[in-house]
Amino acid sequence: MRRLALLLGLLALHQTHCFEFVVEGEWETETSLEEQHGRFKRAILTSEEQEDFEAIRGDDITVKSYKVESRITSRFSHTTVKSSVVNSGPNAQSIGFNVQIPKRAFITNFTMNVNGITFVGSVKEKTVARNLYAQARARGKAAGLVRYRTDMETFKTEVHVPPGSKIEFELHYQEMMQRKLGFYEHSLYLQPGRLVPQFQVDVYIYEPSGIASVETPNTLGEHFSGMAKLTSSKDKAHVVFKPSLQQQRKCENCTTSAIDGVFTVKYDVLRDSNAGELHVSDGHFVHFFAPANLSPLPKNIVFVIDVSGSMWGVKMKQTVEAMQTILDDLTMDDYFSIVDFNHNVRCWSEELVPGSTIQVAEAKKYIQNIKPNGGTNINEALMRAVQMLVKASNQGMIDPRSVSMIMLVSDGDPTVGEIKLSAIQKNLKKVMREEFSLFSLGIGFDVDYDFLERIAMENRGVAQRIYTSHDASDQIRRFYSQVSSPLLRKITVQFPEDSVSDVTQNHFDKYFSGSELVVAGKVLPSDSTTLNSFTTASDRLDLSLQTEADYLELDAALAQQQHAFTGFARQMWAYITVNQLLAERSLAPTAGQKRKITQRILTLAVEHQFVTPLTALLVESEEAKERLLADSPKDPKQGCCAAHAPAGISHWSPPKPIPSSAASPSITVVCLCVFCVTVENDPHFIVHLPKNNMDICFNIDSEPGHILNLVSDPGAGVVVNGQLVGSKRVGVEDKEKVNTYFGTVSVFYQPDGIRVSVSTDRIDLTDGRNNHSFTWGATADITQDRVKLSIVKDSKVMVTVDDKITVMVLLHRVWKKHPTHVDFLGLYIPNNNQYSSQAHGLIGQFGQEPEVRVFNLHQGADPLKKEATMEVKGTKLVVTRGWQKDYRRDNKRGSDVFCWFIHNSGKGFIDGHYTNYIVPRLDSFLPLPL
Repeated sequence: MRRLALLLGLLALHQTHCFEFVVEGEWETETSLEEQHGRFKRAILTSEEQEDFEAIRGDDITVKSYKVESRITSRFSHTTVKSSVVNSGPNAQSIGFNVQIPKRAFITNFTMNVNGITFVGSVKEKTVARNLYAQARARGKAAGLVRYRTDMETFKTEVHVPPGSKIEFELHYQEMMQRKLGFYEHSLYLQPGRLVPQFQVDVYIYEPSGIASVETPNTLGEHFSGMAKLTSSKDKAHVVFKPSLQQQRKCENCTTSAIDGVFTVKYDVLRDSNAGELHVSDGHFVHFFAPANLSPLPKNIVFVIDVSGSMWGVKMKQTVEAMQTILDDLTMDDYFSIVDFNHNVRCWSEELVPGSTIQVAEAKKYIQNIKPNGGTNINEALMRAVQMLVKASNQGMIDPRSVSMIMLVSDGDPTVGEIKLSAIQKNLKKVMREEFSLFSLGIGFDVDYDFLERIAMENRGVAQRIYTSHDASDQIRRFYSQVSSPLLRKITVQFPEDSVSDVTQNHFDKYFSGSELVVAGKVLPSDSTTLNSFTTASDRLDLSLQTEADYLELDAALAQQQHAFTGFARQMWAYITVNQLLAERSLAPTAGQKRKITQRILTLAVEHQFVTPLTALLVESEEAKERLLADSPKDPKQGCCAAHAPAGISHWSPPKPIPSSAASPSITVVCLCVFCVTVENDPHFIVHLPKNNMDICFNIDSEPGHILNLVSDPGAGVVVNGQLVGSKRVGVEDKEKVNTYFGTVSVFYQPDGIRVSVSTDRIDLTDGRNNHSFTWGATADITQDRVKLSIVKDSKVMVTVDDKITVMVLLHRVWKKHPTHVDFLGLYIPNNNQYSSQAHGLIGQFGQEPEVRVFNLHQGADPLKKEATMEVKGTKLVVTRGWQKDYRRDNKRGSDVFCWFIHNSGKGFIDGHYTNYIVPRLDSFLPLPL
């Protein structure tokens, strides 16, 4: 039986250090909703561009320094971010260290020094790290979490420390630079959020073949124009950005920092010939292939455009704007057509037509008149596009040396026709010819980007997410520019027999102007002093190219370079290999093959210290007396305690603090839900009492339609109520008890008269005169007066009142045709809520943890369950020791929680009788006294 979960977090500030590490993903941007929602002071969909982000978070802290250093050698970068912070306030507090990193980067290490205790990270296979972590936890050692996601964007660290504490953070990550449109672009996200006395960025570039150009575009704004200093020579460059404290200010007397954006360095390298560059170092080689001065191949392209209802508005407008420019790029040698789809599929032309001025003008007019509506039939649209290319090929309409491709633009999952993603993937693979490629553009976050990426990779293409911000049309055009000029087909890079091993992908379907193909591997022992490579390819002619490199020359040169990354070739080979294996793993046809690939990834990631989806970063003190786990918390849909509890632990209760001393400050774990109340169906409560280090369970036998008061705080003017719905009855004569769930959760803020009502169907925000209704189908962030509402598509709603009280409601969907189960909501109330002394309710009453004593443990009526006597609130209760199901982490099977069960609907443990908590309306406060 799937059950409803409700948790309450209450955090007490101890003189301890607490750690939390999280890597987060992106959020979507949409058009402003202000005109639609009158009194709203802010109404936008959240995005990584507009997200409130600060590199250093915390009140009353002093940031001594913030330094970023990147060493780029032969297109491979190693970046280090360091910061020194002091808690200068009078109280213990949490200090955050947040770093936005490129999505393709691998974190390789994180170290931290807290009041002289240094924690050093090491990457281990995930289960090994978890076991070591569990051992440390059992001994009361420190713990923390790092979340890795394939679309990761932000590394976040929280450290809870006493006043006067000094903390030094240091994060390392590595990535291979990708050449796009003729440049390598190195981006560093600089958003300190405050003025920093010692702020400095250094980017060192060493390219053995020579640097053709290097520039620092003014991406931080006019305020910092000309502040980046560049020095360069034939093969080296150094960029330094070091604004003074006064230069960082937004204005002459401002106390806020103007540094907020991306610091970018763009460069390209010298290329002597089209044969490519071969670099040999540290027993590894890297071959770079980026020929120029070749005439583009003609292309045959079918644009497949989603025109379903979800594309209405800014998405369609920006897609149309991009298509106007893209169509103008076509030449008479190119052939094209357009397929647009919603629940139906239409073709602008049933056959490919040449890119003449007349045809392009007609196509632009057709695109301009599209009106989005209806569902999403991706399968049929793609099938029609493939058929068009096949027909043109069979009829000899297209040049046999041309490049044929499909460009899919979509923002949603399939809803019409074939909707099973695996079936669409199989159908497409079956009909796509080897000479065809698919390129996928996923607009926003409604779309299943992983699916778009899979079908693109499997069909010789790539995918890219388009962020629906003001420059989405530019993003689409930029992506098209990267694939619009194919220069070569069927490229192969080979090496003499017995000269190399463990070679990465060396066969490529296409090469596009301005990009680069990279092959890496290990060099085998040989009597020869040089390594040769042979590249074959075809454009309008067949090409065969050769280049060579000396085994020792580059290592000798690197030894003379102060800021070079000497291990670049070894790490780049591992980086490319791991990424390719991760892609292969996602497409593995059998479980056996997937296991083999998984083992190879684990071996490489541990050896080369890459944090991947299959590895974890274990952070230990230098004496290994304390340990932190850098692992993957569960998806937020599974609940707040689940998201912040140690991986592999079904129910999280914090270890007892280690006695503090001057030499070794006390360290404990802070999970989001240090104090938890969990409510399952019927409803079933699990209350975690941190001071007593025990779990208490009780049921409340309520009825569908009842409204239960959960938090009632007249002092803060906040009430949280939940209305119950019942499970489906099997038949008319079914007389069995109906299980209950929360179907609606209401948060009412009395001072402003604002109520947020969340149901399984929609979210309503009412201010007494106006009602604003939202569906679960969009991500939005809305603020009205002192109430903030954040919606994450099909996932959760966050309600924050007066910046003091936060409530998170999670959506749980079930199979619509299930005979008994229904959709329901979970409620999660985080630890830092600031209630008044008048707070009460089924949950609110436990804001003040009661004293509990359990004694007289003895055998009960059930031989599998012990009984005991519990003394609480001056009452002695008979309690039973047993296991209860907690569905926060696994909403199908659940996790077992060992707790003391209180009978009679919690009588004696809760104040009064449970019926005292039934209220007449969703905005009703609890009558007092009980």
